[in-house]
Amino acid sequence: MKHVTVIAEAGVNHNGSIELAKQLVDKAVEAGVDYIKFQTFKASKLVTKAAKQAEYQQKNIGKEGDSQYQMLKKLELSSEDHEVLIAYCKEKGIKFFSTAFDFDSIEYLHSLNLGLWKIPSGEVTNYPFLKRVASFNEKTILSTGMCDMVDVRAAVEALYRNGLSKENLILLHCNTEYPTPFEDVNLKAMDALRNEFGVEVGYSDHTKGIEVPIAAVALGAMVIEKHFTLDRNMEGPDHKASLEPDELKAMVSAIRHIEKAVGGDGTKHVSESERKNIAIARKSIVAARDIKKGEILSEDNLTVKRPGTGITPMRWEEVVGTKAVRDFNEEELIEL
Repeated sequence: MKHVTVIAEAGVNHNGSIELAKQLVDKAVEAGVDYIKFQTFKASKLVTKAAKQAEYQQKNIGKEGDSQYQMLKKLELSSEDHEVLIAYCKEKGIKFFSTAFDFDSIEYLHSLNLGLWKIPSGEVTNYPFLKRVASFNEKTILSTGMCDMVDVRAAVEALYRNGLSKENLILLHCNTEYPTPFEDVNLKAMDALRNEFGVEVGYSDHTKGIEVPIAAVALGAMVIEKHFTLDRNMEGPDHKASLEPDELKAMVSAIRHIEKAVGGDGTKHVSESERKNIAIARKSIVAARDIKKGEILSEDNLTVKRPGTGITPMRWEEVVGTKAVRDFNEEELIEL
């Protein structure tokens, strides 16, 4: 059975507060995820001061006048914040990592030796970004929101060309709308990514609820990423499309069940757990009434009932027409 890696995307749902970030770590630990992921950026390096917010950001924050820069500046984590969070995650027994959104942040995260990279969907067409991350040749997760296959192919080729080995690449199917309409999820695109590139695939989810990531695991996702928050009513761009702690815990529990359910060898066989029920649930050929020795066994004096410890009804044609080898009482198992 392969273990599905579950990433709890805290992102910027700490609202710039290290105390809220620690609470998110606590809830991620309680939920049983593998990683908690934050976002590393400098607003001045990420967006122009005139860049407008996305429609979903305006709707979720309720401040249409703010620029992306104004919004993101409040959500930065300092290097000191990172050090505190890394130490706190280590203390709590959960793995920390983060997504870089600019070149300074790439270099900073590289200095932390985390050994794992997440390239967000917005950087799929950022060749210099891809080139630098690929040069480390460490485990790299690439989200593919807003992409056609031609975009994914170009990004993957850029990563390989600049030093990333195929064994270190994981592709996440993703839809970059918050929340994603269910009709736009297109989970079967994971198959297309797996077949095209021959690498491990997963799913980064922005739908409401927990059903879709669970379904993704059933369809073969080996990595699941999901935003979570302490409270969906908090102010911020991503809270509304995030799970609350009890939902995150329920999702992880369901994923652990599903990974077991799809972890078999694919052959149809009797499992050890059900073997004991064969005799109870199946049936045998029995006497429909009292039968005398030498009487011809027929459809008039035979029937089929539980338990399945006698002659299987699959031998019905073989039994009908033979002579009773002894007297049989009604409901007694027939012998040949």
